Parts: sequence; structure tokens; C-alpha cells
Amino acid sequence: MEILKASTDWAKAELFSTPFFILFGLVFIISSFGFWQLGKTDMAKAYIIPTLVAGVLLMIIGFGLFFTNKSRITQFETDFNTDASAFVASEIERAESTLKEYKTIVFTAIPLIIAVCALVLFFVNSPVWRASMITVIAMLVVILLIDGTAHARIDAYHKKLLSLENEIKE
Repeated sequence: MEILKASTDWAKAELFSTPFFILFGLVFIISSFGFWQLGKTDMAKAYIIPTLVAGVLLMIIGFGLFFTNKSRITQFETDFNTDASAFVASEIERAESTLKEYKTIVFTAIPLIIAVCALVLFFVNSPVWRASMITVIAMLVVILLIDGTAHARIDAYHKKLLSLENEIKE
């Protein structure tokens, strides 16, 4: 039963953090609206579309993760009551897969994309390109901030599952 509690606690913590994607998405969308209404320079006008796109993408990520984790909470109890050892094995496998994805995507690909965008800023002087690169960097930094804490949570959850797995087998 402690495994079920650990799983639901992890999912509830995810439910708390995913709205931050939505919040930052709203900030980007509001910024886009502000650039549209108040932007007088070419550079300010160049931010309208990139910040709107980044805001929509962050909102999609946030809502997708929120509804996925919300449905997962109720599914945990059903799966655990059906077959506890299979539930633990599948959760361990899912956590390990997610940890590998974080290593590859969040902590390798995203920093490389940020570096490429920063390099583009040095070589391109067009307002649209500069605004796009700065917006991409800002959006990816938001993703890094939120996913950094999510990585720590799923790593702790994975370790908890491994320690509790031995108790189920005994």
C-alpha cells in the first residue's frame, strides 16, 4: 500500500508543477499581445508571432501533462489492486524510461538548442530572427526550470519504487 501512496503522491506533485507550463504560456501570450498593442519598433513588432507560438506550445505541454497525470492517479489504484507486482514493475520501467528521456532531451538536446540559438544571435541581424531566437531561448529555459524539478521528483520516485519493490517480493 505504501507503493500506491508513493505513486499517487508523485502524480499529485506533477499535477502541482504542470500548471506552471500553463502559467508561463499565458505570460508569453500576454507578452505577445503587449508587443502587438504597444510595439513601435521593428524589434518589438518582431516578437509578436514568436512569443505567441511559444505561449501556445507551453500551454499545450501544460494541459497535456496535466490531464495525463490526472487520469494516471485514478488508474494507479485500479492497476495496483489488479496486480501489485506488475504495477510496480511497469512503474519502475516507466520511471527508468522517463529518466533516460530527461537525460537525452532535457539535459542534452535543450542546452544544445539554446547554444545554437545563442550563436545565431551573433550572426543574424534581422529583427524577426533575433526575436525568434531570444523567444526560443526563453521558452527552453522555462522548460529546463520546470523539468529540472520534475526530474528530481521522478528520480526520487524511482528510488522509492526500487526500495519498495523488494518489500513486495518478500
